[in-house]
Amino acid sequence: MKAWKHALITGAGQGIGKALCLRLLDEGIQVTSIDRDSINWTHKNKDKLLNHIQIDLINSNSVNDVVSRLESTDKLDLVIHNAGISATGKFEDIDPKAYENVLKLNTLVPMQLSAALMQNEMFDNQANLAFVSSLSHATGYPGASVYGASKDAIAIYAKSVRKPFAAKGVSVLSIFPGPVRTDHAERHAPEGADASKRMLPEKLAKRILLAASSNKKTLYPGAAAHSARILGKIAPNLMTNMMRKIIYDKLDRPVW
Repeated sequence: MKAWKHALITGAGQGIGKALCLRLLDEGIQVTSIDRDSINWTHKNKDKLLNHIQIDLINSNSVNDVVSRLESTDKLDLVIHNAGISATGKFEDIDPKAYENVLKLNTLVPMQLSAALMQNEMFDNQANLAFVSSLSHATGYPGASVYGASKDAIAIYAKSVRKPFAAKGVSVLSIFPGPVRTDHAERHAPEGADASKRMLPEKLAKRILLAASSNKKTLYPGAAAHSARILGKIAPNLMTNMMRKIIYDKLDRPVW
């Protein structure tokens, strides 16, 4: 793995973000974590290497607050935009405000924060910038349409800024994971869904860091993600219908 010095991880309180932080701390890397909640997990290097910023990124002034808090720290050579929320159910049953929050946290904030970090020269030379999109980028996502739209948008953004960021010495990675075994996934899954089929966050974190370390442009982690990507390209209607049967038809309530 690349010898990063200072990493920034959003959505660090649990799930994928927690797994990323723990793995980086294992390697003795300074980590700035961001989450709306305090960090309740432990690590032997937590006190000396972890700087936690407790902030709700949905708040209107959050990006400016984060940048201000980072001004007194070392430059960043790894940034992973992992924080995300969803809204599942029939689209007409979901509060429009929930849609706004999904789009803001999953799409707008990563765009704004990336631009602000660049504008304020907070990236170190040869830094890595990663966006956690979703496998929904390769297919329709009935039952979570706005989540799918938000993750598709951030994937297009990442693709669009890859060359300009590279010219500034920053490599951009887009990540397209399928279902991951997290509390967030469990909350939005249909009742009775088999959690054992979801990838462990620790396994995904390892693959993300290896891909970033190798300056890869995209990551579809695991054989299932690769297969879904191919099927989404050659048979999009079939793939969307499969997603409808797996998710939409089994949803018994709206969740946001």
